[in-house]
Amino acid sequence: MKFFEAESKKIVQTLSQMPTKGLAYTKHVLNQSFFNPWEEQLALEDQYQQKAAKTYDYTEGIKSFLEKRAPDFKGK
Repeated sequence: MKFFEAESKKIVQTLSQMPTKGLAYTKHVLNQSFFNPWEEQLALEDQYQQKAAKTYDYTEGIKSFLEKRAPDFKGK
């Protein structure tokens, strides 16, 4: 049981450092993939990629990568 708890904490720690809005978009699109035809799914993914590109966290992710520093995601 301790292994499971330790690994769960690692996953939670990793996820907490990621862009939450981007994770939510990814989860939504993935969940829709079970119901959408191929073309509709691709259109939905395109729509959400464009939506994600307009977020603060997207800009912060690119900026932090170029500046070789850890990102400071805000969930915006």
